[in-house]
Amino acid sequence: MAYPFDTPPAAGEAVTVAPGVLWMRLPLPMALDHVNVYALEEGDGWTLVDTGFDTPASRETWAALLAGPLAGRPVRRVIGTHHHPDHIGLAGWFIARDGAELMMSRTAWLTARMLVLDRQDRASPEALAFWRRAGMPADLLAQRAAERPFNFADVVHPLPLGFTRLVDGQQVSFGNRRWRIAMGHGHAPCHATFWSLDDGLVIGGDQLLPSISPNLGVYPTEPEADPVGEWLESCTRMLELAQARHLVLPGHKLPFTGLPTRLRQLIDNHHGALDRMTAALRGGPRTAVGCFDILFKRRIGAPEFGLALVEAVAHVNHLRQQGVVTAVGQQDDAVLWGA
Repeated sequence: MAYPFDTPPAAGEAVTVAPGVLWMRLPLPMALDHVNVYALEEGDGWTLVDTGFDTPASRETWAALLAGPLAGRPVRRVIGTHHHPDHIGLAGWFIARDGAELMMSRTAWLTARMLVLDRQDRASPEALAFWRRAGMPADLLAQRAAERPFNFADVVHPLPLGFTRLVDGQQVSFGNRRWRIAMGHGHAPCHATFWSLDDGLVIGGDQLLPSISPNLGVYPTEPEADPVGEWLESCTRMLELAQARHLVLPGHKLPFTGLPTRLRQLIDNHHGALDRMTAALRGGPRTAVGCFDILFKRRIGAPEFGLALVEAVAHVNHLRQQGVVTAVGQQDDAVLWGA
């Protein structure tokens, strides 16, 4: 793997990564403190790929970008790689502002629009039961039950009623290039990646990241899901498309080459985690939360506890569906798993 651009763009600035393609960054208020967004020239306007959160900091950064690198030209199209709020938070704002077209997969649009409309003042009974079953400590569970949960609408501008659907295998044109769409799954359902048919560019979103592995989580909305299995299938399928020459434009971190190597690393990373969990559960039963040390090989603090929990459940679910582990008892209200 190699990183042709070793310095990311500063706030309000852009780096040209290919003819007519600008790489920019938006701030995020979390440990992973940025999301990459891209602008592709469209004559007198731009196509944007992802948008960042809808926050004052993001809008301030976009104001500088629109006046500076984007030269005041309108946004003609917004593409959402997937439904997560750091990627589509300001999509609706650009559509209201410039009359831009929105392009997403149907699943991504439906999920995002549903979540924007689903406002909650307290965690749902289903969420509390899910966390309890996974082994969340009683004190943290009580805290979560008493506080307002994160709402999608906190950082996502209302989405429009209409959109243009992206489909796996489809060919689309934007940014003076033809692109083949390959849908990935696991990190997010129907996550669109774009493979240029005219040069070596690949727009990877969070499906194709360097140096970090995307979160694969199970949530109360689909507690029996197997995102790990979906992820492994997607990475294996994309290996057939990947070439070492491809310049991947990821949703986080730095653009990179060496995609076949990176996909094999991503596959091996989760196989290694599954093997460690299997060995640990042969040694004695654990809850999903009790697998944190095995799965992540580091201490999990309060800020990342929620993401760690949903990923631990995802790995348990995959081992369950493979017939490797089964429920062997309970500890309070948490399920104990054994191999």
